[in-house]
Amino acid sequence: MAELPSRGILESLPVAVLVVDQVDAIVFANPSAEQFFQTGVSTLLRSALPDLVTEDNPLLSLISKARKQESAIREFGFRMSTPRLPTRSVTVDCAPLGSAHEHLILSFHEHASAGRLGGALTHKDSARSLRGMAAMMAHEVKNPLSGVRGAAQLLEKSVPFEDRQLTRLIIEETDRICKLVDEMDAFTENPRFERDAVNIHEVLDRVVEVAKRGFGGNMTIHQEYDPSLPPVFGNRDHLIQVFLNLVKNACEAAVEPDTELHITTKFRHGIRLAVQAARSRLDLPIMVTIADKGPGIPEDLQPNIFDPFVSTKMEGTGLGLALVTKLVDDHGGIIDLDTGPDGTAFHILLPMQKNGETASDDDR
Repeated sequence: MAELPSRGILESLPVAVLVVDQVDAIVFANPSAEQFFQTGVSTLLRSALPDLVTEDNPLLSLISKARKQESAIREFGFRMSTPRLPTRSVTVDCAPLGSAHEHLILSFHEHASAGRLGGALTHKDSARSLRGMAAMMAHEVKNPLSGVRGAAQLLEKSVPFEDRQLTRLIIEETDRICKLVDEMDAFTENPRFERDAVNIHEVLDRVVEVAKRGFGGNMTIHQEYDPSLPPVFGNRDHLIQVFLNLVKNACEAAVEPDTELHITTKFRHGIRLAVQAARSRLDLPIMVTIADKGPGIPEDLQPNIFDPFVSTKMEGTGLGLALVTKLVDDHGGIIDLDTGPDGTAFHILLPMQKNGETASDDDR
């Protein structure tokens, strides 16, 4: 093999990198690949890729697809197994190398150390755990509160006028807790989650219209759309809720009243998510970005910003982003963020509709 011009860079990368030729023989492996596969570099260079993975591993079909499409593919939640090592969840990047596409370069990011990529998948698990908690709260908290409120109303009629502020406090606090539990009901499973072809730009236009007439009236909202995007396979009302929450958060994060908000859409080739329960792979080519110019999310809150009851606002319930995460997860998508002192950008990756595809939540 001719000397790779970027060999030194590849060898210094902290992620496992392999280069294979047209017959899947390994022609380059960096030191991180040696650690990842628990095999010496010299042994790897005498091996072919089928020697490293189990017979049913979908890695070979992923490589075949990258060759056929002559384009890069990224797959999240990939179940990587080898004859010597236990199964691990990784993100795999596969791309043609060089103008002639004679070689393919592969990198393997373990989710335990893949930073934001692993974090995006962790947010999905967090969203799933909310469903059971929401059902428990509705049953164990809301029902007894109706009795407390009724008792306080009866007491209010019999206590002296000067003490009625106490019964009024009980009633108002009971109503507040019930409202909070009602908001948590949004996290329970919806047995009739209908999905169909949705024009994501119509959804975003509706969100912008609502924002300009209310909470975002002083904002300058820039919309940069890719007109060639195919329809999203999703639920229109749920998607409106997702982006309405994100745009509202962005407007509230603005330090200056006349600041700018950017909403962009683009098509991302080769973004896939492994659906473990269905043993399938979901393409997520449609990306929507909501970017503000606020102060950013504090560093100590970033790891848990999608969890319930975590909020950057003094009066916030911390359920907005948790609901967004749950709804995105219902669509099989991923939400991720970039944040810093110059602003925050939320990236939502969604599936596109395939020809004739319709489904309800029970069929997914």
